[in-house]
Amino acid sequence: MSKWKGALVMNHTNFNEMAGRLMVALDYPGAEEAQELVQALEGIPCYLKVGMQLFYAAGPDFIRELKSKGYSVFLDVKMHDIPNTVRGGAESITRLGVDMFNVHAAGGTIMMRAAREGAEAAIAADPSLQRPEIIAVTQLTSTSLETMNNEIGIPGSVEAAVVRYAGLAQEAGLDGVVASPLEVPAIRAACGSSFHTVTPGIRPAGSGLGDQTRVLTPGEAIARGSHYIVVGRPITGAPNPREAAETILKEMLNA
Repeated sequence: MSKWKGALVMNHTNFNEMAGRLMVALDYPGAEEAQELVQALEGIPCYLKVGMQLFYAAGPDFIRELKSKGYSVFLDVKMHDIPNTVRGGAESITRLGVDMFNVHAAGGTIMMRAAREGAEAAIAADPSLQRPEIIAVTQLTSTSLETMNNEIGIPGSVEAAVVRYAGLAQEAGLDGVVASPLEVPAIRAACGSSFHTVTPGIRPAGSGLGDQTRVLTPGEAIARGSHYIVVGRPITGAPNPREAAETILKEMLNA
């Protein structure tokens, strides 16, 4: 445990709760590189997000290894297919023991409902399994208004499209959505405060935007009501990833 973290625990009894709201994106090409970051973060009870690149390279065994270390895992594979295929994928993912996974809201309510049914089927077959949170991707935080209107073909504002997708996800029985932190207040107003929001597009003050277009700082996102914030490159690309994660947690706690 770092000296900084020890001091933080003494001053903030909710450290573990707030750390559990920080999702660190393991955006690496393989398990070896990811393990270096996991080791650097040891003792910080954050969520770990495994995306497509790492999952395709390292596979289910890497997820099991993270779970054996006590981490909560968000498997970010963004399923978007016919309902039967998504149902089967959700069943397999639930058997893997992840804490959260996602689908694309653009697949519609029948597809999203199939994801929930797949998770429930896995638990019915093995009651020892936990029910993962299932969330729906609304609009990617890299999507600009111009792209959404002129290329994807969805009219209106980004916020209106996100809120509509959030309502469909709630109707399908999902637990929440992925959205920009900018849209969190509107989602909470439409779906209630218990409907979870997972917000990428988080950039600490002074960080570059990269390929993100709709962003806020960690403190701003928490203040707006984000349940979870997802941070990748500001931690993984930092000279000292642990220090970067601790700085972000300090800002979250002071929001």
